[in-house]
This record gives sequence, C-alpha cells and structure tokens, in this order.
Amino acid sequence: MDEVMVQLEGLSEAWLPLVLQYGSQVLLALVTFAIGWWVVGRITSGVHVLLEKRNVDRTLHSFIGTLVGVGLKILLVISVAGMIGIETTSFIALIGAAGLAVGLALQGSLANFAGGMLILILRPFKAGEYIEAQGIGGTVDSIQIFFTILKTPDNKTIVVPNGSLSNGNIINYSRQPTRRVDINIGIDYGDDVRQARRILLGLAEADERVFTDPAPVVWLTGLGESSVDLSLRMWTKTDDFWGVFWELQELAKEEFDKAGISIPFPQRTLHMVADPAPREAEKQPQT
Repeated sequence: MDEVMVQLEGLSEAWLPLVLQYGSQVLLALVTFAIGWWVVGRITSGVHVLLEKRNVDRTLHSFIGTLVGVGLKILLVISVAGMIGIETTSFIALIGAAGLAVGLALQGSLANFAGGMLILILRPFKAGEYIEAQGIGGTVDSIQIFFTILKTPDNKTIVVPNGSLSNGNIINYSRQPTRRVDINIGIDYGDDVRQARRILLGLAEADERVFTDPAPVVWLTGLGESSVDLSLRMWTKTDDFWGVFWELQELAKEEFDKAGISIPFPQRTLHMVADPAPREAEKQPQT
C-alpha cells in the first residue's frame, strides 16, 4: 500500500507541472474557440444583413455567407491550435498546397465561378430579362454560381457557362423601359414616296402604344436594285415592342394594297436587241 502511495505521489509530482502548464492553455483555447465560434456566427449574420441592404441577388446570399463562415472557422481552428502549442506552419502550408492542387484541377469551374460572382455583383442582366450572348438569345430563367439558364421563345433550355458569358458581349433587350421599332418596307420606283410616307406615319400616329415624343418618322434609307427602301421608326414601351412591330407591319401591307402601292420583289428586266448586221453566211449567193 505504501508503495502504491509512493508511486501516486511520484506521478502527481511529474504530471502536476504539466497540467498546470498546459491546462491553462487548453482552457484558454477552449474559451477562445467558443467565443470565436459565436463571433463567426454573428459576422455571418451581419454579412447576410449587409447583402440584403445592398440589394445583392439572393442567389449570392447563402453562398457568400457560407464562404465567409467557412473561411473564418478555418482561421479560428488554426489560431486555437497555435494556442495549445501545435505547430501551424506546416498545417497552413498543407492547406495552401491542397488549395493550389484543387485550383489547378478545377480551372474551368473556377473561371465559371468567378464569372458567376461578377454577374451576380455587377448585374448586367437579371432573371426575366431577354438577352443575347455567345451567339444565342433567350429569357434569363435563373443565374447560378457556375451557369446561367436561358429559355428560348420556343421553350428550349440553354445552359451557358458563366465564364464565357461574363467575358463576352451581352445584349440586354429588356433593361431599358423603351425601345425603337424599325419597320423597313420597299416600294416600287413608280409609286409615290410621299403618299407611302403619309400612310406609314398615319398608322404610327393612330396606334396608342407609339410615343408622340419622340415622334415617329419615315426615312428613305436606300435606292435598291428593285425598290425604294423606306424605314418607319417609332418609340414604344419595351413590353409593347413585338406587338407594335408585327401589327403595324401587317397594317402597312393592307394600306399599301388599298392605295395601289406595290411592294416589289427582286426582279430583272431583260431587253432583247436584234442584230441589224446580217450574217456573212446570209450574204453569200446560193448556187
């Protein structure tokens, strides 16, 4: 029994300094970890509130919040590990090497990710707008982190990588509240240009969807091979663009028919000229 007590006293004398030395560090590290975890949660919530006030797309809210939270938690773990005496230099180097390897393996995905971030932050277009980019056009259905989903007028779904989308030209047909409608019509050279202009302007002025300021105009835009080309240009709301374009084009054809103004199709006129000189063979006397 005495021997056991002696051994316990020896162990206590050996371990007590270690407990006193490292116990306070472990306790401080645990307290730091708990407080730091709470602070990270508060910062993440603050990021969500800030994004909401800045009217950032909601698709980006959860992603940025998660990214900020994960990054801060990794820094917290590294800091706590350093407090209890764990060497963090090699740990940080390992994380850096792993990040480099992942980055090299996912170059295309990272480019799409960066493009998605730029699109969501800069907002060159948003859901519901009609755009044209990369040789395709469609209504934006959703903007995701890596891809943008478009719906074509005939209800096809197009998935466009954000990397190429953010680095190319984008035509947004829906961003402006008004658009100019151009209706180009050719008339015959023998028709009255002034009468055709009056008809086109009358159609535009009679349509309530067409703005009076700026007023509609008709220009003679060219003298083609078989037609005199006129262009009716008028302004309307973006939502009324296609209705005005299709309906006034049909009305113009009907009114031109009533007025006897023809819309020519490409044609060529051939003039046959007889050769006045007789052939040499015909001049020779017959035997």
